[in-house]
Order: sequence, then C-alpha cells, then structure tokens
Amino acid sequence: MTLEFVPAPLDRSAPFYVAGHRGLVGSAIWHTLETSGFENLVGAGSDELDLRDRDAVRSFFKARRPAYVVLAAAKVGGILANNTYPVDFLSDNLRIQVNVLDSAREFGVERLLFLGSSCIYPKLAPQPIKEEYLLTGHLEPTNDAYAIAKIAGILHIQAVRKQYGLPWISAMPTNLYGPRDNFSALGSHVLPALIRRFDEARRDSSEVVTNWGTGTPRREFLHVADMASACLHLLEHYDGPEHVNVGTGEDSTIKYIAEVVADEIGYSGRIEWDKSKPDGTPRKLLDVSKLRATGWSPSIGLREGISSTVAWYRDNVSSLRS
Repeated sequence: MTLEFVPAPLDRSAPFYVAGHRGLVGSAIWHTLETSGFENLVGAGSDELDLRDRDAVRSFFKARRPAYVVLAAAKVGGILANNTYPVDFLSDNLRIQVNVLDSAREFGVERLLFLGSSCIYPKLAPQPIKEEYLLTGHLEPTNDAYAIAKIAGILHIQAVRKQYGLPWISAMPTNLYGPRDNFSALGSHVLPALIRRFDEARRDSSEVVTNWGTGTPRREFLHVADMASACLHLLEHYDGPEHVNVGTGEDSTIKYIAEVVADEIGYSGRIEWDKSKPDGTPRKLLDVSKLRATGWSPSIGLREGISSTVAWYRDNVSSLRS
C-alpha cells in the first residue's frame, strides 16, 4: 500500500540540484535556497554539463544523486528568436527535459519541480487564464515550438506521477524579469529589450524610440525573486498532477510598460510603434487563485521591480551578452 504524500519542509542538508542555476530563474532560485538554509546546493553550467547530452546527464545524476531538483534550464528567447529558430527551441528543450527527467527518475529524486511558461496556453484563451485551459485552443504561432516543448514537460511530469507515483510537480510562470535577464538585441524578451533600447537611446540622445507592434497587448510581469520564492513554497506546500500558475494576477499594456521603463531610464524623447511588426498574443493574464490558496502572494511591485532591474542593468551592461 502506497502512503499518500504530504508536502512538508524540505531537508536543508540534502543535495538539491538547480538545473540552469546561472540563468535568470535558476540564479534567483539558487539565491532563495541559500538564504533559506539549504547547505548542499548542486549546479553545473553549460560549459560543464550539456543537458542535451543524454549520457552526460545520466553520469551527472549518478555521481551527484540529488534528492531534490528544480528544472529551470531551457533555451529561451523573445518573439523574434522563437519565430526565427523554431527547430532549436523545440529540439533543445525537449532533449533537456527528457534527459533531466529520465535521469532524475532513475536515480531516485524525491521531489522535482518543472518550470514551464504561460505561452503553453491558447492564443485566445479566456482571461484570466486558468490551468484547465491548457490544450483547449490554438497556440500563438510565433512561439508554438517552444510552447509544445513545455507542454510535453507538463505531460511528462503527469506521466511520472501516474506510472511511478513520484510527487513531482509543475509550475507555469508568467513573464519574468529581473537581474541576470537576457538583454541581447536578438534573444531578449519584451521588458529587458525595452530597458536596453531606452538606455541606448538615452546615451545616444536619440529623439525617438520605435517599438514593435501597437503597444496595446496586455502582459503580466513577475519579478524573478518572487518566482523563486513561489518555487520553494510550492515544493513545501503543494502536491498534485495539475500544473500551477505563478504570477501576480495583474497586467498592463506594453505601452504602459514602455512608458515606465522610459521614465526609470530617464529617456525623454518620443515613443513610437511599428504596427507592421507582430503583437503576439493580445492578452495573457494568469488566474493565480490556486497558488494564492496555498498561502503565497508576490511582494515586489512592478515599478519597484523595473527600477531595480534598470539599476542592475546599468551596473552590469559592460559585461552582458550583445
């Protein structure tokens, strides 16, 4: 007879592997775990371990034997990158997920959290988006390859629970931002792209900044430190086959976000919009009632988070990828 799993505080001395610990999400999770008393954190950068290499991943798990895993590693990018390189986003992410999840199961990982993305939901899903809306409509075509990979990850977690009875879970964050984001010209998401664009315009004394689309789509943004806090909270308070939305439950237009970024940067020129470029999904607001029911809520406001991210960007701009 299998005993029912009851979430509880994790053993702070057990080995805890954060896959993707140098990235935006992974580094925030690592910091949260450190400050929460975890003593045996395990990480391996892409220069040490290629998660697309099945044999290498298996050897890593065999040697390190983590008790807990957060799978935050992924190939990510904005609309342009996703639309230009769909094969890379599909192939790389599927291989990363299958390799890590298979090795985690083989070598006895007790508790695992798989991180996806809110792009898993239909482009025209009812708002706010509930977890149950998954697979009820067509995806946004500019990033459907990435979305399909993440949906496969959710189903993989559910399959492991069903076949092996392991208490693994999935979380689907909204748009994330914060320190160590990707600010590159071709690979960044909307908020870091805006920060870079407006900062360069300010330094170059440009009279106008032109952004993609109409500015009317609405997006929800969550600071990555809040995301990390939610991850640990879910590992210690939630168990179930259904993924959990992670967000603020509030959204803003891209136009408003651009104005806030311009203000925090100190840019005073004109802001224009290139309506020939794609907007992407018209609105994407997550229903976070399931997460709130577990007792968690965000603590960092949008303007506060953008302000601190702008400060981090300016302190590190010389060392960021181009």
